[in-house]
This record gives sequence, structure tokens and C-alpha cells, in this order.
Amino acid sequence: MTAELVPETATSRPYTDQEVIDIALKHRNWGRWGAEDERGALNLIDADKVRRAAALVRRGAVFSCGLPYDVDGPQPAGALRNNPIHTMLMDGGDVGTPAQPFTDGFGYADDAIYMPLQSGTQWDAFAHVFFDHKMYNGYPTSDVTSRGAARNSIDKLADRVVSRGILVDIPRLLGVPWLLPGEGVTGEMFEESLKRSGLTTEPGDILLVRTGSVAWARDQGALSHMTGDSAPGLTVSAAEWLCDHDIAVVAVDNFSMEVLPSQTPEMLFPVHIILNVHAGMLVGEFFDLDELAADCAEDGVYEFLFVGPPLAFTGAVGSPLNPVVIK
Repeated sequence: MTAELVPETATSRPYTDQEVIDIALKHRNWGRWGAEDERGALNLIDADKVRRAAALVRRGAVFSCGLPYDVDGPQPAGALRNNPIHTMLMDGGDVGTPAQPFTDGFGYADDAIYMPLQSGTQWDAFAHVFFDHKMYNGYPTSDVTSRGAARNSIDKLADRVVSRGILVDIPRLLGVPWLLPGEGVTGEMFEESLKRSGLTTEPGDILLVRTGSVAWARDQGALSHMTGDSAPGLTVSAAEWLCDHDIAVVAVDNFSMEVLPSQTPEMLFPVHIILNVHAGMLVGEFFDLDELAADCAEDGVYEFLFVGPPLAFTGAVGSPLNPVVIK
């Protein structure tokens, strides 16, 4: 690990609640794209941005950056969110039975799945996080009821999450296999990683941040090790950096996006408050970036076309997805 770049922790760099509030207000984008806006920083992705991102495709190499949706997912037993439950409605044994009384040789299988929308690789809608009884663009929490979100729901973003993507591989930068739970990624690390890859960011970029959390959990024997009271992730300084650079989307390979324990002793999830609530920046969690990171290290190319629209569940506050990188 380089001496200059050391992960921040809750004890090495604590923030007061007021410091976080001041940072959030500084980067608040409420009204920036109109009083009725529900797309936040995704407004920075226009047709020209998508066209230029598509021009980054050279090899035609495709990488799926999502975890499998199955019983071995990252949710631990007894958690509020369970791993996906897959059931068969019809299977091969039903062909020719009263359930499928066909006589012309035709048969079929059918299935169903039950899962919380944020149990694996997923996006946080802007209706997912509240602060002071408000969510992005000042909409009240009362807009989210038992019927779903009337404002800031995930379906409003279904055509927007396509842009230039950049991978920031923090373990490679620091010369370690992975960050340990409780170790945080800083804005300085973003700067140094981009410098080494010869890249600069542009408004509307999508930043994929690898902490090594997935690799660490697999080394521990199960993805469920990712989920707990401690995790590597983004610090408050990383959130400031993202806002300063007009990043549209940030996705991380951990379960919380931000470092845990939080850098604020009393405020929960300060980075979510800054990015999701105030900046209107789309947040992704549980991404699997290990295969992509290995390829980037091999060919030295850390920018690419990223395609990751959410599923358009009306009124939902989150969505699973299969994020795809094309190089």
C-alpha cells in the first residue's frame, strides 16, 4: 500500500452532522433541472454523451457486472431482504399431465421469482433515501406510500443509464488484494487512479468503484460476508469529489456504497444523504467488478461504454439489473 494513500476510517476522519449537512447543501441540485425534475444528475447524459460513449467500443468485449440472482446471494439469513427465491410454475414433468394436456407434442416450462428489489446488484432510486422528511428535489416523504413512490421512482430512469463508464480499481491502486471492512475510498484515491490510467472525467460519466469487497467475500466462503455493520466503501471526501466532477452515476462492489461504520457518529449513511438526496446522483451497489478489473489491468483501458438501465417497476424505490460494460 502506498504511503500517501491510506484508506480513511470512521476513527481516522470523523465528521460532525453539521459538516455533512453543509457539504450536502453545497452540492444540492434541487431545482437545477427544474422544479418537477425526477432524474437528477442523469440529466447530464444527453444524446451526444451516449454517442461518444458508444464510440469507445473497440474490441466488442462484453462484461456482465452483476452478481447471480440466486439463493447464494449476498443477503444473510434473517435479513430484512432475502436472496431471490426461484420456483417453477411448470416443468418438464408436467408435460402430458392434466396440467399440460397437449397431444401434439407441444410442452413448456414456466417459472417465477420472489425477491426484494435491492437484494443483489441494484440501483437506489431517489425515492429510496430521505433526510429531514424530504428526498431529492425537495419532494416530501409523503409522496412514498404503501402503494409505492409517486415521485422519484426507479421507472423514471429507465432510458437514462447509458454513458461513458470509468473503472476505479482501488485495491490495484494501493497494491492490496482488497480493502478490508471499515476502510474508506477517498477523493484523493480517485484522482490518483485516474492519473495512472491517463483519464479525466467529464460531466455525465458513470464511475464504477472496485473495493474488492466481492473478492474478499468469496475468499471468506460466501457472498453473505459482504453484508454487515462494517464494509469498505466511499467516504465523505469521495462524495464531495463525485459532486465536484458532475458524475451522473456511481456504482460500488459493496452492499452499502459508503464505508461502514459511518464517519458520522450519530448520522446514518452520510454519503447517501449527500449523493442520493441532495445531489440526485444515482447509486448502485453489489456490483461484481472483478472480471472487468482484470481485463482493464491487462489492456490498460479503463474507459468503456456502460449500459445499465433499471427495470421499469412503476413506483418502485429500487431495481435489480444486469449492468453491462462493452470495450
